[in-house]
Amino acid sequence: MKFFLCVMGMVMIIEGLPYFAFPSKMKEWVLMMVGIDDANLRKFGFIFMTAGLIIVYLAMKGS
Repeated sequence: MKFFLCVMGMVMIIEGLPYFAFPSKMKEWVLMMVGIDDANLRKFGFIFMTAGLIIVYLAMKGS
């Protein structure tokens, strides 16, 4: 559970960093995402989830 909470905290840091560093640019990105088709956003999300799963698998396999 400790490892899980550590990972969740790190994810929140990474997710929050662009909003802290570039708030006006992030507003532009959010407005741009509203115009993107749901199917394309779903594909993009799936690709990122798959890449994350591969990275976690490789990291755990290497240790």
